[in-house]
Amino acid sequence: MQPARYDPRVFAAILSALHVLSLGVGLGAVYARGRALRAVVREGEPAVRAAFLPDSFWGVAALLWIVTGSARLFGGVEKSLDFYLYNGFFWVKMGMFASIFALEILPMLTLVRWRVAVRSGKPPDLSRAPLLARINTVELVLVILIPFAAAAMARGLWLFA
Repeated sequence: MQPARYDPRVFAAILSALHVLSLGVGLGAVYARGRALRAVVREGEPAVRAAFLPDSFWGVAALLWIVTGSARLFGGVEKSLDFYLYNGFFWVKMGMFASIFALEILPMLTLVRWRVAVRSGKPPDLSRAPLLARINTVELVLVILIPFAAAAMARGLWLFA
């Protein structure tokens, strides 16, 4: 019996599957967090805890996107680095991802403060809840648009030819 041989295509397939799976987790999480944030706007403090779990899943999805995306980009497991760097749709996709990342700073910091307040038995400052709900909606739209840029990129379409 011969030992199993490493097949780089298996590693590439696993990375790709995890990258796509993180999209499902992230999309569901950001949608659920948006619903929870709108409930906070309507109902106040009693609805705050409902935002914590989807926010955690949103963070896990973001981490998974970054790790698997970086491995696919720099690991040379599927396409060359040049394939990505010289494709306009890659930059559109990265621009949308960077926008999500920048938009997420305020919600991330605010939800951390809410968690700390709830754990310490103090009422959280909910004054930013309406803004967080609006930011969440923009992030949701961007998460929905990213796969369209990714699909165009993966098929070798060029934005700037």
